[in-house]
Amino acid sequence: MTMSMCGPGLTTTSYKKRNQSKRTKNQQLQFVQQHREYNKSMKRIHAHDQMMSLEEYDLYVRGMWKPKATKFKEYTPTATFTEQRKQYPSAGDGIGVATKKEAMQYTGERKLLGIATMHKSNMVPIFEDNKHEAIEIARMRR
Repeated sequence: MTMSMCGPGLTTTSYKKRNQSKRTKNQQLQFVQQHREYNKSMKRIHAHDQMMSLEEYDLYVRGMWKPKATKFKEYTPTATFTEQRKQYPSAGDGIGVATKKEAMQYTGERKLLGIATMHKSNMVPIFEDNKHEAIEIARMRR
């Protein structure tokens, strides 16, 4: 019979915790050996605060151990830190390699009639001396 045929209210999940069976003498000796190895490895990596007693390790293995709450000290600086910087004078008077470029100005040699659009947003200037270009661009757009 499948679970879909059982009807409402039946589940296969059990929410009860199972009772753990007691360890045999052999298992207890192995457990003590594991505890020693754990503490030895914590000592080796300089994590002395992670070392546990046998009872704590038993809870840790069974998943019931809660770590000790540690209180952190608040850091209070003893003196304010300000960076000491020396002020060096400028090496030049501003005239050198990176001077400002002169602004470009239209001299008026050619008279601008307007701006034509060739393809989509390609803007092309149309000058007075090349009126045939304006006619070509107009024909191109059709």
